[in-house]
Amino acid sequence: MRIIHAGYKILSLIDGLEVLKHIERVGRVCYKSENKITDTSCVKFVKMLIEHGHEAMIEHYSFSVKFICDRGISHEIVRHRLASFAQESTRYCNYGHAGEITVIYPLFWDKRSVEYNAWEIFCKQHEESYMALIGNGAAPQEARSVLPNSLKTELVMTANLREWRHFLKLRTAPTAHPQMRQITIPLLHELKSLIPVVFDDIIL
Repeated sequence: MRIIHAGYKILSLIDGLEVLKHIERVGRVCYKSENKITDTSCVKFVKMLIEHGHEAMIEHYSFSVKFICDRGISHEIVRHRLASFAQESTRYCNYGHAGEITVIYPLFWDKRSVEYNAWEIFCKQHEESYMALIGNGAAPQEARSVLPNSLKTELVMTANLREWRHFLKLRTAPTAHPQMRQITIPLLHELKSLIPVVFDDIIL
């Protein structure tokens, strides 16, 4: 059994200044103020849109992120209905080929703790049950019934900037699950460095 840490990767190439310029070109149609576009006007314009709650304009740019997390966290991510998803399928992926399953380390338990030990034993028992079922001819979609919630999954989320703002406000909050915050807080920091203005008002 492999135990790995959760993580993420931005799949889209993002040029922050070009993102803002695109939003400005779209947004100024509403005001018929295209003549006010300059090489630097986009930053101020997009900031104005967000401050005034005119976030429909930032829906005109989308990007994709791949999350590596456990199945439980993935269930929370896919609840964001305005996004599009592609997820590793336990119906079709046969973990018997590798001879082991991969699970996500529960960061809230120390490796020397009773809780971690119980978790590790539980996951190994479920791995053994899964491999036994596959070995006896069960299809992956049947054998998956015994897989643990800690099973690693890869999930791609594609959303526009407005939905990413909504997602990150919810999923970086102190009340969010620790394993969710493990991937969303670094993502938010990276997005703040990549795209000026758009995520600046989301405070950790």
